[in-house]
Amino acid sequence: MEKLTNKEEEIMRILWKLKAAFVKEVIGEIPDSGLHYNTVSTIIRNLEEKGYVGHKAYGKTHQYYPLVSKEEYRKQFMNMATKKFFDSSYKSVVSFFAREEKISAEELREILDIIEKKK
Repeated sequence: MEKLTNKEEEIMRILWKLKAAFVKEVIGEIPDSGLHYNTVSTIIRNLEEKGYVGHKAYGKTHQYYPLVSKEEYRKQFMNMATKKFFDSSYKSVVSFFAREEKISAEELREILDIIEKKK
């Protein structure tokens, strides 16, 4: 799965939310974007070339929809980030968030409960 740019990720978040959309609908979901129709259309076509988006043709217009689920992308992104920044150690990921005070002891207990229930 090819890495997405920030703008591509933003467009994908919109498509995941809307499930299917025309370019004008995507533009309507981008807060204070100032992005031109052609720019958004190009980003979406790039996403299509990368295999993230498909389309249905209605005459000359296209309605776009995600081919990759948010969960699939999240898994790929987390695996890549964990490998790149934490030497593939999920323990290091959790430790990082604990040291940065981004996760509480209660949340860690909840995670342990989830792990123990899967066993």
